[in-house]
Amino acid sequence: MSILYAKVIVNPAAGAYSTRRKWPVINKLLKEAGLSFDYQHTEGVGHATELALAATTDGYRYLVAVGGDGTVNEVANGILGSMAAQHTVLGVVSTGTGSDFARSIGIPRHYARACSCLTSPRRQAIDIGVVNYRRGGRFEQRFFVNAAGIGFDARVVEVTQGWPKYFGGTIPYVAGLLCSLFGYRNKSVVLRVGGRVEAKCVLSIVVSNGCSFGGGMRVAPQAELNDSLLDVITVGDMSKFELLKAFPAIYKGTHINHPKIRMEKATSITVESSEPVLVQADGELLGETPASFHLMPSALNIVV
Repeated sequence: MSILYAKVIVNPAAGAYSTRRKWPVINKLLKEAGLSFDYQHTEGVGHATELALAATTDGYRYLVAVGGDGTVNEVANGILGSMAAQHTVLGVVSTGTGSDFARSIGIPRHYARACSCLTSPRRQAIDIGVVNYRRGGRFEQRFFVNAAGIGFDARVVEVTQGWPKYFGGTIPYVAGLLCSLFGYRNKSVVLRVGGRVEAKCVLSIVVSNGCSFGGGMRVAPQAELNDSLLDVITVGDMSKFELLKAFPAIYKGTHINHPKIRMEKATSITVESSEPVLVQADGELLGETPASFHLMPSALNIVV
C-alpha cells in the first residue's frame, strides 16, 4: 500500500504550548520518515475540525493530528463530518498531557517514535462514539474516539480546562478531582442502557470506547476500540470518602469490583435528569443533559 500525501494539522497550544516548541523537530522527523505532507496550525478551539473538514473536501485522504486528545477529537470530527470518511485515514502524533487515545490504541506516546510510524501501511478500523447533548438551549452532536462522561467526571474537565497543562499523565486530572470533590453533589438521573431503564443517584457515568482515561487511568479496563460496543461505567451514590478510598484502584482497573460501581456493555445509552448535568467527550466540555450515546462500528481508519 502506497503512502498517501498527508495534511498535518498541528495544535501549537497542546501540552501547555510545548507543541509550538517541538514542531520544528517533529517537522524534520516527518520528512526523515519519508512522509510527504503540508501542514497548518490551529488558531483556537474548533479550528482543527474546520481544517480537517476542508482538507477532506479538498481531496486529502491522509490527515495527521499533532496535539493532545482534544486535537485528535477535533480532527476526527472533521473527517467524520465529511463525505469521504470511509476513504480517509488518520495518523496521530501525541504531544498533549493525557495521551489517552494513544494509550488505548497502542500508538507510541513519544513524538519521535510516533513520527516513524506514520509511514506504516498498517491500518486499524476503530469504532466511534456519538453523543447528543444540549448546549445553549439547542441540541448538538459530537463524535468521540476514546471516552465521554457525565457528572463528576465532566465537572473535573470544567475545572481543569483553563489550567496550564505543564504536567503530563494523571497529575492534572487528580488535581482537578481534588478541587472539584468537596463542592460536588451526586446527581439524580434516569439511565437507559440498552433495554433497561432505571432511576438512580450517581456520582459519574463514563461511556468509553477506549480503555485509558484521565491520563492513564484504566477506567474501562475491558474496553476495546473495535468490539462494536461501548463500555458503560456507572459510579453510583458514592460518598467523597468512598471515592478517595477507591481511587487508587482505577490505575489497575480493579475499581469495577466495587459494589457501587457497575460496568456493562451496550450500543446505546440515554441519560436524563431534572437538573442540567455536565457532559464531556475526549476531555473537552460539551454541554449538558439530556444526553444520548450510540456507536458507529468500524467508522474511522487509524495508522498504527
